[in-house]
Amino acid sequence: MVVVKRDGRKAEFDTNKIIEAVQKAFKDVDGELTADAKSKSKEIAQAVVALDRDPISVEEIQDFVETKLMASKRKDVAKAYIIYRNDRTKIREKNMELMKTIKEKLTASNVQNQNANIDEKSFGGRVGEASDAVLKQYALDNCMSEMAKNNHLNNEIYIHDLNSYAIGMHNCLSIPFDKLLANGFNTRQTDVRPAQSVNTAFQLVAVIFQLQSLQQFGGVSATHLDWTMVPYVRKSFWKHFKVGLKYCNGREEPDDSRFDLERTIEDDAYRVADDAYTYAMDMTTKEVYQAVEGLYHNLNTLQSRSGNQLPFTSINYGTCTLPEGRMVIKALLDVSIKGIGKLHKTSIFPCGIFQCMKGVNRAPGDPNYDLYRLALRSTAQRLYPNYANVDWTGNAGYDRNDPKTYFSTMGCRTANGWDINGFGQLKDGRGNICPVTIILPTLAMKVKTDMISKYGIETIREDESHLIDRFIGYLDQKIHEAKDMLLERFKWICSQSPDSAKFMYENGVMEGYIPEEGIVSALKHGTLGVGQIGLAETLQILIGCDHTTEEGMEVAKRIEKLFHDRCAEFKEEYKLNFGVYLSPAENLCYTSMKKFKEKYGIIPNVSDKDFFTNSTHVPVWVDMTPIEKIDIESQLTGYSSAGCITYVELNGSVKNNIDALETIVNYAMDKDIPYFAINVPNDMCMECGYTDEIGDKCPMCGSKEIRRLRRVTGYLTGDYKTAFNKGKQQEVEMRVKHKTFK
Repeated sequence: MVVVKRDGRKAEFDTNKIIEAVQKAFKDVDGELTADAKSKSKEIAQAVVALDRDPISVEEIQDFVETKLMASKRKDVAKAYIIYRNDRTKIREKNMELMKTIKEKLTASNVQNQNANIDEKSFGGRVGEASDAVLKQYALDNCMSEMAKNNHLNNEIYIHDLNSYAIGMHNCLSIPFDKLLANGFNTRQTDVRPAQSVNTAFQLVAVIFQLQSLQQFGGVSATHLDWTMVPYVRKSFWKHFKVGLKYCNGREEPDDSRFDLERTIEDDAYRVADDAYTYAMDMTTKEVYQAVEGLYHNLNTLQSRSGNQLPFTSINYGTCTLPEGRMVIKALLDVSIKGIGKLHKTSIFPCGIFQCMKGVNRAPGDPNYDLYRLALRSTAQRLYPNYANVDWTGNAGYDRNDPKTYFSTMGCRTANGWDINGFGQLKDGRGNICPVTIILPTLAMKVKTDMISKYGIETIREDESHLIDRFIGYLDQKIHEAKDMLLERFKWICSQSPDSAKFMYENGVMEGYIPEEGIVSALKHGTLGVGQIGLAETLQILIGCDHTTEEGMEVAKRIEKLFHDRCAEFKEEYKLNFGVYLSPAENLCYTSMKKFKEKYGIIPNVSDKDFFTNSTHVPVWVDMTPIEKIDIESQLTGYSSAGCITYVELNGSVKNNIDALETIVNYAMDKDIPYFAINVPNDMCMECGYTDEIGDKCPMCGSKEIRRLRRVTGYLTGDYKTAFNKGKQQEVEMRVKHKTFK
């Protein structure tokens, strides 16, 4: 007698398999294997043999066993058998789906562009995507509670980077470069000496970015790179000055014991020899420029994470008024404007972030105002830098004399707020440990459909306040569940060995690590982000308008206040840095909408597109001025403590109107926007290098090979038509340019 298995393979019939399955069902019910169970199982096995079907399928056998058990007096055993069979079916189907996904990833036959910075077609990308599929499933099945798993699968609370959940990685980090460059650091194979020149320092910045990116799954940043580089500019200047004294002035080189690291390069002590001073200044300026160019090229060419991804790097700068810091800032901006490579392409990484600070660079007469203007020119041409508001009220309590406490951010928007565990506003050596994102439209639609089935649509239309109250109550429940999900993951991350990230812990890259206390001693200084997506669509579901209206803004503030208040309560209760995170949702904007449509269909103004609006943003298709958009979003950014961003969309003509650009950025800073970015078209002909807003073909050479660079989340990442997912592509194409001012 031959049995045909589900995959088509054939095997000899074995009565023992039937006997074992039936006896298991009896034992599950009775708690032990009785004589009746043994007798009944053998009876059913013999009945299958008596069918005399050759061949017979596995499904036919199991159907027959179910029928025999249901016909017996032991309906409870029949139920146990059916449940077991269904559970096995679910596992089998899940494994089949997983294998299908792995095959798609390994062959790149279904490229999703979930992360615009990953080349899913490359060898490294394919291996990474396939292994990620396995790790994600493992995390869902083994690393979290059923509550967390169900929230993720039901499209209510999204768990970011599931593949990294399984192995216990944290998200991102602001690197303490001051310490690492001054003291040196250890790697697996060797140790690295302290930097002795600005060129070496910039090379080591790239190396450290690379090394740290392998210890985590998110971005890495420098919080005040201009200040960090001051001592190394001085060291380089001293070396060049000694050479100048010897060859320009014919004097003996001074001993290095005479070098004073506290002396600026404009100190009168250096001016005693004009020729040597001029030579040293020229050579130092040249070295700084070459070092910065090296940094830009390294960060755009040195792949990490199995060769499929560049590190997500960000550099904050703009506040150092010392001559060395100003030299570094100018070089960073000049190189950004110049572009990289033979075609002078816009640099994807690092994400430049100019730190705006009153009395330093905001107004004419400020010592770094000229560099602010240069930053605006760079933004108009290259989209970078973005702008961080050092004077943001959310960063109250920072030390004006300590750049390590100035407001800084990751390019995507992740930021470190006040640390409840002793570091205050210190940014270096801290980062986001893990985020989740609450998918607001799913919650709103669930509440609304439940109320419609209970009360009817007319009742809801007559009294929207009842619907809003019910939604707020359900959201409150989900915020608490999000907190529990973050605590679960935080504990899992803290259970990892420090050997899992030796570079980070042994070198103090994440500050606060005390070996005797375990890695929680460092991780507790990071943030736990409660994120959100789809505020605009949620308001449409609840009240039929978004937060561009007074009615919508009133409800929006109520929602955001709940997020803010709950995170503040959690922070005090658990002594962990819970914060409101206005999620980037690069991939989630598409996948969450896809799941929403599968359940609720197409709803006008809600799901009639392929993406949800990110966090609290004004929908990209709404036509308004930049000032109006800032006015609206600035009413909500203050509720966020773990990171947010505001954008405006401008046309290419802004390159010729830097004054207008300055007006917009200043207005955003004055409206207490913490992190601000400007989107301008950045199209580039791949044949001749012409860069501007380009139609179907290049106006200079006629080529149709055009790279269309657009921003995603906070970073720039390749041609949006090939690097972005379907939803993000549509979002880019629906963006309305803010052309006029009021």
